[in-house]
Amino acid sequence: MLQKKQKGFTLVEIAIVLVIVGLLIGGVLKGQEMITNAKLKRVESDNAGLGAAIFGYQDRYLQLPGDDDGATQRFDAYKGVDGNNNGSIEGAWNPVITAGVAPKSDTSTGETGPFWGQLRASGLVAGDPLDFSPQANAYAGKIGVQYGALGIGGHVTVFGALEGSVVKVIESRLDDNNGKTGRVRGLPAGTVGTAIDPDGDGTETYLDLTLYDLVFRF
Repeated sequence: MLQKKQKGFTLVEIAIVLVIVGLLIGGVLKGQEMITNAKLKRVESDNAGLGAAIFGYQDRYLQLPGDDDGATQRFDAYKGVDGNNNGSIEGAWNPVITAGVAPKSDTSTGETGPFWGQLRASGLVAGDPLDFSPQANAYAGKIGVQYGALGIGGHVTVFGALEGSVVKVIESRLDDNNGKTGRVRGLPAGTVGTAIDPDGDGTETYLDLTLYDLVFRF
């Protein structure tokens, strides 16, 4: 009884398949790298842009946004509260914003909510002056400003909920690779403003799969 020959792939066919699979994997990885790089550049540009807007506001009106005690008279479109003009933007970097009846109003304490409304009213940041909500960063976390955080004196910008893998790159490019020292510092998301060094070891090693709130000195 004759046996049927079993057909299989030749070495050439297998090699072609492996090459195609390799190209597909390489394309996916390259695409992910490009997306990560784009988000990284956006974080850096957003930080630089916000700093420029703050200094531009101060240069134009001789007061800090949020701390401005003449904003309601200066901007017809701004329907919020004035600051106290004491030289610091008071309050948490991620204020809780509650919409009023008309217009929207900031019921959080401090000046970090009106900060966004006044910047938008000035035209230095795009958006509705009645909206006091913090801008979102490339990873959908909040962007904010705070007077002092993580042991840094003066005003800082804060980018919330950034991926650890990106934070590592930012630290290596701009600072000292330690989240508790230098001009760039970070802690796991939700802890900025509540602690400086929770575990007391003086260092913060970023983990790729952990989200961090990252603080930049102006």
